[in-house]
Amino acid sequence: MDTSFIIPAHNEEATLATLVEQICEAVRQEPEMHSFDIFLVDDGSTDRTWSVIDELALRHHGVVRGIRLRRNFGKAAALSAGFRESRGKLVFTMDADLQDDPKEIPRFVARIKEGFDLVSGWKRVRHDPRTKTLPSRFFNRVTSTITGIRLHDFNCGFKCYRREVIDHIVLYGELHRFIPVLAHDLGFRVTELAVEHHPRTHGRSHYGWERYARGALDLITVVAITRWLNKPGHLFGGLGILLGLLGFGVLLYLSILWLLGLGPIGSRPLLMFGVLVSVMSVQLVSLGVIAEFFIKLNQPRDHAIFVAERTVPPLPAKSPDATP
Repeated sequence: MDTSFIIPAHNEEATLATLVEQICEAVRQEPEMHSFDIFLVDDGSTDRTWSVIDELALRHHGVVRGIRLRRNFGKAAALSAGFRESRGKLVFTMDADLQDDPKEIPRFVARIKEGFDLVSGWKRVRHDPRTKTLPSRFFNRVTSTITGIRLHDFNCGFKCYRREVIDHIVLYGELHRFIPVLAHDLGFRVTELAVEHHPRTHGRSHYGWERYARGALDLITVVAITRWLNKPGHLFGGLGILLGLLGFGVLLYLSILWLLGLGPIGSRPLLMFGVLVSVMSVQLVSLGVIAEFFIKLNQPRDHAIFVAERTVPPLPAKSPDATP
């Protein structure tokens, strides 16, 4: 099978040559990998990363290919650039810092042969400081609970995909860490594989605490697009109905007090609250209806991507002008 490796790199000049050699050696141990290529994506590095990539492309002609982004756009953009250029039936993604071990490649291929479409690495024993591991464990636990996908490590960069997976997933922002969630939403089979994780020996991590704040916002985005992308009326309408019931209950309570003569209600803050949530309820329900109009007016999702295989070729579509 043809295989492509996508490796984003940001200021990783010291590790790229070693990583390429390790990948080449690992692929030689897998007899079914007839051909492979390695895409090194320079994500706006400020050191000699691009020069090293250029040298490696000359040294490994036809195997190593370089892609240079105009500036640092982030990992999702770097992966997207590599995905567009690659042609392999199997696609691996790896980090460039040598913490992922290419010796694990045959194990990923074995899981793909079992029928899975995406195999995500799991750094069971992680050699990173606690300032990274503890927030990461919390983030993974929350993500697994909310999405219902039982993975231990969503953000591991070491993954293997069938071609169909990356052909149907659009990455933007920082959604790369949620690729298993997006793939699972499309019906692809997702699993994980415990992999060896090495301590970082060169450079430094490019992630800080703000990464987890962005991750929380991205999690909300992913949940919204996977559960309510084609039914936004259920999301906004459901919230509107809840607020409407709350507002109705508050106003009913105040009306009963007024009818029983238990005091004026015009000066009560609860009256303003009841009116406010009632107005918000109407607005949310209206927003849901308008969103449904947009869904119907625009081209619906191509449901052919949900088809895994066929026993017979699909019938040709009928022409709208064809007579019965």
